[in-house]
Amino acid sequence: MTSQQTIGFIGFGAMACRMADNLKKAGYAAVAYTPSGKGGDGSTPFLPSAAEVARKATIVVVCVPDDEALAASMYGAEGALAGMKEGDLLLNTSSVSPEASAELLKAGQAKGVSVIDCPVSGSTPEAESGNLVILAGGDTAAIARAKPIFDCIGKTTVHAGPAGSGTRLKLVINGIMGAGLAAVAEAIAYGLASGLDRSTLFDALDEVAVISPHHKRKIRAAKAGDFSPQFPSRLMQKDMRLLMDAAARQAVPAPTLAAVTQQLSLARRAAEDADYSVLIGVMEKIVANDA
Repeated sequence: MTSQQTIGFIGFGAMACRMADNLKKAGYAAVAYTPSGKGGDGSTPFLPSAAEVARKATIVVVCVPDDEALAASMYGAEGALAGMKEGDLLLNTSSVSPEASAELLKAGQAKGVSVIDCPVSGSTPEAESGNLVILAGGDTAAIARAKPIFDCIGKTTVHAGPAGSGTRLKLVINGIMGAGLAAVAEAIAYGLASGLDRSTLFDALDEVAVISPHHKRKIRAAKAGDFSPQFPSRLMQKDMRLLMDAAARQAVPAPTLAAVTQQLSLARRAAEDADYSVLIGVMEKIVANDA
């Protein structure tokens, strides 16, 4: 019975708390620790350290924003690995560098803990509805153990390959997502500067097939001036930075993505906690000021 199984969450922000809600609906219990000391929904017990969470659970889900937060919550006397036992399962849903994923795998192996890098594709609406796409890297047996968890939080699990593959696939996907948004923002800015009616322009873009459903959602929000964070600009810019570093390590030329990273740095500077689609608003403001 899943009602007897406790899932431990390290990090309990906008994505993780929604994952936990879906797991609790399926009969799991949840406990959590957040490095920031913030978060919580009133129904999930918070514990004083990542190690304490790991001691209460046989499956730990990590959802933190970056490499630094991952290291702080995983290692040391109060880190999650200190509380994990041989045979436990560690699911790292964080978007981090390939190097951070490799380090966590090695540390887990030293303790006999199975580690899966499994970042997710989707924003808060998909997390809430249990329609995330899980991008899993790891051995087949470990992913089979994790599949019931994945099925509760997502609609599809992609076994991307051996450990580290999920992390690398997430960078690919977010690079495409960021580049698409930057192109949309620049093209909208041209349309507005050239005299197109604002409502006509935004409504037309919602109809055409060349724009993805994800980016259409961002365009609708930008039309309304609603940049409430589904995916904050600080996290998108961080992922683009990780992708640029990873591409450079492989000697892959990525001039388009480099330019996009600069655009998203602009968005982060303008409003780091707003949704990354705030870039559309930034570009609109630039051309409005020129009018």
